[in-house]
Amino acid sequence: MNSGMIAIVGRPNVGKSTIFNRIAGERVSIVEDIPGVTRDRIYSAADWACRHFQIIDTGGIQLQDQPYQEEIRAQVQIAINEADVILFIVNGKTGLTDDDEYIAQILQRQDKPVVLAVNMIDDQSRLMNIYEFYNLGMGDPIACSGVHGIGIGDVLDACLAAMPEEKPEDQNEGIHIAVIGEPNVGKSSLVNAILKEERSIVSNVQGTTRDAVDTPFMHDGRPYVIVDTAGIRKRGKVYESVEKYSVMRAMRAIEKCDVALFLIDAEAGIREQDKHVAGYASEAGKPVVIVVNKWDAIEKDDKTMNRFTELVRTEFAYLSYAPILFISAKTHQRVDTVIPEVDRVYENSCRRIPTNVLNEVIADTQLTNPAPARNGKRFRVYYATQVAQQPPTFVLSCNDPKLMHFSYQRFLENSLRHAFDFEGTPIRIIVRKKVSE
Repeated sequence: MNSGMIAIVGRPNVGKSTIFNRIAGERVSIVEDIPGVTRDRIYSAADWACRHFQIIDTGGIQLQDQPYQEEIRAQVQIAINEADVILFIVNGKTGLTDDDEYIAQILQRQDKPVVLAVNMIDDQSRLMNIYEFYNLGMGDPIACSGVHGIGIGDVLDACLAAMPEEKPEDQNEGIHIAVIGEPNVGKSSLVNAILKEERSIVSNVQGTTRDAVDTPFMHDGRPYVIVDTAGIRKRGKVYESVEKYSVMRAMRAIEKCDVALFLIDAEAGIREQDKHVAGYASEAGKPVVIVVNKWDAIEKDDKTMNRFTELVRTEFAYLSYAPILFISAKTHQRVDTVIPEVDRVYENSCRRIPTNVLNEVIADTQLTNPAPARNGKRFRVYYATQVAQQPPTFVLSCNDPKLMHFSYQRFLENSLRHAFDFEGTPIRIIVRKKVSE
């Protein structure tokens, strides 16, 4: 059963993300000793005392105006609205601050239970530090240490005790979509356009999205989860450790997704790094939809789309199977075509071909276009079977795998694509020598 949702709030650098990761049981949020690392709200599932619940990590709220503060406050307010319990984190090492009092005033105006946790109480010598936080008027402060795990159980006990009645958990998580691409190609704008709400922070400043933000939503009665990933840059250009973890999260989002939306900036054109980004999804065996964004900003004639399509096919030859959409996330032009295309390529990645039909296609292919002879011998497939889906994977039992030239393997793949609808998904071909009976 789902026991509700806990939103973690507080000023910057009080250890919110450390406690979030401790509760989640894995490194979901980026942790760095720099204010403002977490900007969007981050979700994760968690369990405690045989109860299942969701937690939300949020950006740090400050009185002083800082970059993205207005957006961060908006994200925190959304998290507060979604949550059943607020976990207010303060820093027991540095003591009570004006920012803490400001946040307490915000929380007192909310009709939500609040649990006050004093973080960084790493040993008994700091235990007395918790008492000044009674001045916030948020009830009994609970001493804890996110780094060492001290007192986290007490914090969770208090949160679950304040939680309303259990809610039934949604058993169908739906299709997971990862939105990938270079920084500033419009990933967050596309996510917001699909969701029809300001879920991710949008800015022209590169690197605004640093975490991968998971968001469940419904479309035409069908469930989905969309992930707005941080822009992936070439490894040699990843200077900050924060950005390094952002790339790791984006890579992980690709590995966990069912479909990848690969965004290209129509204004900037195709850049070398685009090939690296798309390559990650291809290597992971994920269905891909190529989305050319900012199409509204391009001066066009009746051949512009065809020319750009040819350019994409030339530069991304290894994604020849991926459909191409031309959209504008800013104006919502053709955004409504994205989810139907996601559905189609996902279904193609799950396609299973009956063994008898598969062998008929392979036999006809070899009959009309046999493999070229090598050293007097010719590669021949005796039997074929599909052994997996997502991506569709085929094992070919043959006379000698060494006789299979990569060009003929590509020819067999193209034959399968011609016979069956595998648009949008990679397919895998494994060649094995027939076992003698």
